[in-house]
Amino acid sequence: MSAQPAASARRSRPRAAWHVATVVETRHETPDAARLVLDVPTWPGSEAGSHLDVRLTAPDGYQASRSYSIASSTPAGQVVLAIDELPDGEVSPFLVREVRPGDQLELHGPLGAFFVWRPGESTRPVQLVAGGSGVVPLYAMAAAHGATGDDSPFRLLYSVRTPADVFFADELAALAGPAFGLDLVYTRKAPDGWPDAVGRLTRESLAARTIPAAEQPRVYVCGSTGFVETVAGWLQELGHPAADIHTERFGGL
Repeated sequence: MSAQPAASARRSRPRAAWHVATVVETRHETPDAARLVLDVPTWPGSEAGSHLDVRLTAPDGYQASRSYSIASSTPAGQVVLAIDELPDGEVSPFLVREVRPGDQLELHGPLGAFFVWRPGESTRPVQLVAGGSGVVPLYAMAAAHGATGDDSPFRLLYSVRTPADVFFADELAALAGPAFGLDLVYTRKAPDGWPDAVGRLTRESLAARTIPAAEQPRVYVCGSTGFVETVAGWLQELGHPAADIHTERFGGL
């Protein structure tokens, strides 16, 4: 494939700006996380893997802002977030426990150019590796891949504590098939009859459940800082060039 489609995609990337969003739907995603569907009339759409800033303003004028991955990539005018609550945070507890339909939020975005996936940009296979709520931007990539009919092979390795902690469980199950491989690793509790051992991801299990370096996949890794650094190091030991490993760490409060 020529470089022209990629250059065109970069030229047309939506510009970041401040927007006012109205909450139209909230629901539990996991016991400690919520999914928010936002109506944002001025939102230009976003690429899969992008993020944004949410800014809250208290009655006394105090402001707090945190970054969150976007769980959607288009259409313009709508944003989907899936936010994991951090009990000591300033922003996430409010977004998970207090926000209701009709509330308004300030958003700045879309942001990010390195950690994005664009349909039609490459025919190389794509390996996604997620830890916990780090699956959010990777789900956006998988959903965009399925919606656009892109023919590049896609796989997701998702490390998560228990079945109840899986983000986008129904949507990921619906995507799974010949065009999208889904592999779950449960670190604390697995479903009844699960064929694999419960426990943390290891270098050996990563090697067994991801696209080999010989196939030259583009790799996207998202999760906590420790998870991302460990996985990225293992991938390089397994022969993946550092330039092919795209990483993003979560930790917004």
